[in-house]
Amino acid sequence: MAVKKGLPRSTKGGPGPERRALWERLDQWWLLFLGVALFTVYLARSRPDPYLRILVFLRDGLRVTVGVTTVSFVFIMLVGLIGGLGRISKVPLIKGIASVYVEIIRGIPLLVQLMFIYYASPIVIRELGFKLANSWPTLSARLVAVKINPYGAAVVGLTICYGAFMSEIFRAGIESIPKGQMEAARSLGMGYIKAMRYVILPQAIRTILPPVGNEFISLLKDSSLVSVVAVADLTRRGREFMASTFMPLETWLMVALVYLLMTLFLSRVVAYVEERTSYYR
Repeated sequence: MAVKKGLPRSTKGGPGPERRALWERLDQWWLLFLGVALFTVYLARSRPDPYLRILVFLRDGLRVTVGVTTVSFVFIMLVGLIGGLGRISKVPLIKGIASVYVEIIRGIPLLVQLMFIYYASPIVIRELGFKLANSWPTLSARLVAVKINPYGAAVVGLTICYGAFMSEIFRAGIESIPKGQMEAARSLGMGYIKAMRYVILPQAIRTILPPVGNEFISLLKDSSLVSVVAVADLTRRGREFMASTFMPLETWLMVALVYLLMTLFLSRVVAYVEERTSYYR
């Protein structure tokens, strides 16, 4: 009997391989993201006043939120790398300083740190300036006249707080690399810094990418706290719109949807990176 040749047919009632692959990529979280996006568009189109007006008003705040988060994250990565290397250092003083920094900062809420940096630190700086008035008059005058920029205070506060958590992520990533890797690099004539740069850190970074991505998402959400130090971010713009229109329900609904869209999208990106890094391990 002749056998008909052709393309393989999918099982009865089930999607073919291409459709299955597409469905696997569009998991429930992507569907949730699309659902939230469509719901936001529906609100803006069906009721431009107030929902579209709210979105337009929040636009500048969204740019500030993304800017603060991105700039802070760059410094957080730098502080985390230095802190992580300090945590595994064989020099007791360096390891002690890094450990004290991590333990103290992780024990203080981010909101308290932001309030201290913006409201309390200028007082400390001015008091120091008054004490230096006789010995260092020029420096004293500058310290007394110091003013804290809200944007700078927000970046510094987020960097100090999240730098402590990032230090632990880097420490764990570096310690996950077998010690034989460092020993082999040193046996080839590499110094400690060169071996760490070319052998250990490239492997550790691949390991820590997923938790680093999760920290970025947490940082984006916690950036809403910078509104308490007069930074016109997404949350503060929402508060200003609510105060001027007395529409708390509509305002905070749109603010929540914007945050949700950003976090859902970033979580899917992190999941994709985690899948790719686990594939190449």
